[in-house]
Amino acid sequence: MANVVVVGSQWGDEGKGKIVDWLSNRADVVVRFQGGHNAGHTLVIDGETYKLSLLPSGIVRGGKLSVIGNGVVLNPWAFLDEVERIKAQGVRINAENLQISESASLILPVHSELDGIRENRADGIKIGTTKRGIGPAYEDKVARRAIRVCDLADPDNLLARVENLLHHHNALRQGLGQKPFDADELHKSLLEVAPKILPFMSPVWKTLDDAVRAEKRILFEGAQGAMLDIDHGTYPFVTSSNTVAGQAAAGAGMGPGALNFVLGITKAYTTRVGEGPFPTELTDDIGRRLGERGHEFGTVTGRQRRCGWFDACMVSQAIITGGISGIALTKLDVLDGLEEIKICTGYRLNGKIVRHLPAGITNQAGVEPIYETMPGWSGSTRGARSWAELPAEAVKYVRHVEELIGCPVAMVSTSPEREDVILMRDPFKA
Repeated sequence: MANVVVVGSQWGDEGKGKIVDWLSNRADVVVRFQGGHNAGHTLVIDGETYKLSLLPSGIVRGGKLSVIGNGVVLNPWAFLDEVERIKAQGVRINAENLQISESASLILPVHSELDGIRENRADGIKIGTTKRGIGPAYEDKVARRAIRVCDLADPDNLLARVENLLHHHNALRQGLGQKPFDADELHKSLLEVAPKILPFMSPVWKTLDDAVRAEKRILFEGAQGAMLDIDHGTYPFVTSSNTVAGQAAAGAGMGPGALNFVLGITKAYTTRVGEGPFPTELTDDIGRRLGERGHEFGTVTGRQRRCGWFDACMVSQAIITGGISGIALTKLDVLDGLEEIKICTGYRLNGKIVRHLPAGITNQAGVEPIYETMPGWSGSTRGARSWAELPAEAVKYVRHVEELIGCPVAMVSTSPEREDVILMRDPFKA
């Protein structure tokens, strides 16, 4: 048996929800290891649609243990709202099937406010965040002033923790022309929410170690994508955590030896939400067609995604930095009916050809894609569950993508439905 890490290989929104759901049906434990409620997964099960942000995808399946790891930043109020919403859809959620790491840091109202203030700067400079306080919460974690889940169990010292946090934030708010945040008000809010959060608190690193010893299958569920990684992405237009597979170990409290197979979810074209470079972006009719056929709107924000051709250079870079073992190619059916399809195989930059996306912000914005053109297909790939059901040109496209990125295709997804998958390699049997 193998433990599987699922990560995005582009800028997020690659269709991880469906693939994670397909895999979670075969897993015993499902773990979220980074990010916060800025991430969104949409699952469609027997006609019922579930939209998850913080909850691991395994929560909608009976008999699974879901875990929120220490690498996640948790907004306790958003968490409780999501729990109630999913419960209303008939899903059982309690301390028996859901655990939260005792060392996970909290997202507080002061973080969300700061995020919004920064994104609405008078000079117009912004990162394109979801304004949910993710970045400021990670800042406090690194600066060692965060309030963590375990602090909710220590009411005698909680006020001192709040005052220490606001010592920094209120000085910052004053510089930004904002009123100071009231410590007593925040303290009171945390005391009120604590009894609802604490039943889920657990040393999840021990839970996961027990699962490994019992030879249970663990699925590590990532959020966002490799090119939004704080170290390896298109900085500064990135998220505030590491999104690559290595974070699954650190963000869950396990050693890297527990990560057996890394599945990179990879869209058959490319999308991006928010600001930042996008070498293969299409602003023409084809770009609009991809967005309409792919229903490219964010699960959490509802923002329309930017669309473009598949970027083999970017994905191959993500495969290296993320240690990806195989990819799940999603939304192949969105390309149905195109006369020709382009793939980016390199970039022109300052008169030279480069085969990777450079680190500097100026160079990232200045690259020009080099395309290879392939014939499209008139037949339909939607709902295919075997190679024999695909048009010959679609098979050639998949195989050529495989060659260009230097990584095998383990799965192909041909519709939003969970079982519409062509499986070449079962990650759990790697």
